[in-house]
Order: sequence, then structure tokens, then C-alpha cells
Amino acid sequence: MSALQSALPEASAEAAEVYLHPGQIFVSREPHRVTTILGSCVSVCMWDDSTGVGGLNHFLLPHWAGEGHSSPRFGNVAMRMLVEGLLALGARRSRLRAKVFGGACVMDAFLARAQHLGAKNVEIAERILDEEAVEVVARDVGGERGRKLIFETSGGSAWVRRLG
Repeated sequence: MSALQSALPEASAEAAEVYLHPGQIFVSREPHRVTTILGSCVSVCMWDDSTGVGGLNHFLLPHWAGEGHSSPRFGNVAMRMLVEGLLALGARRSRLRAKVFGGACVMDAFLARAQHLGAKNVEIAERILDEEAVEVVARDVGGERGRKLIFETSGGSAWVRRLG
């Protein structure tokens, strides 16, 4: 078992539980255990160890082109909103660390494509992390199966279980 797939410890009494739906962002100063389910979607988990500020996003599509309503359903919007939300709570950009999850190709018809939707979602997340100079310390991306992700905002611990 990898460190990302190790047995999930008991929830600490101080960590509140949250479920993150697609197209949402969650940031907090308080300890939370956030769960989400990913297929071709991507979640980027970010935290600042010094302040305990952490959060994550869950986006469905890579790029909002500027037409219609701007939404965290889009990677380029969700990534910027996550960074801004963490900084607003006192995180320091230089101390932010990230973990990237998801981006599977869950539809057999698209397996032969190098640039399926999941791959495009991962690409936008990693490009923006690079632009923001946020170090990626772990990733579990791609493949053909979805994932269940549990992230602890205060310390950056994450657990992943493959679905299917």
C-alpha cells in the first residue's frame, strides 16, 4: 500500500466532517476532514503547515473561456479561487503545498485518446500550480477508475481508494 492508500485512521474529535460536491471549493482555518468522489474530475488539496489553513477544490472541466457565468466547475477558475481563499485565511504562498488527485478516463470510448477530459483537467491543475509556485508533494492521477478522496485540511494528510 502506498502512503496515499494506507488505512484511514480514526477521525480526530476536533476535525469536522464535510462532503465536497463537484464544482465546489472548501477552505478553513479549523481542522476538517473533507471527502469527495472523483472520476475525470480533479481535486487539488492545498495547505500551509505553519498556520493550519487548508482546503481543496473539485472541478469538472479544465477551462472557462470567459463566456457565461464564471464558476469553480472550471479548473482555471477553481485553482485561482482555492489559492485566493487560502491566502485570505492567512496562508503564505511560499509555504503552500499541494496534492493532486483524479483525472481518470472513466469512459472506455475515450481510452485511446491521449488528451481525454481527465488528462486535460490534470494538465490545467499542474500548470496553474507551477505558475503559482506551489510545490506538488504527491499526486494520484489518471487511470481508468474513479477515486474516493479524504483530505485533512490542517495537516495535508490524504487517503485515496480506487473505485470499481
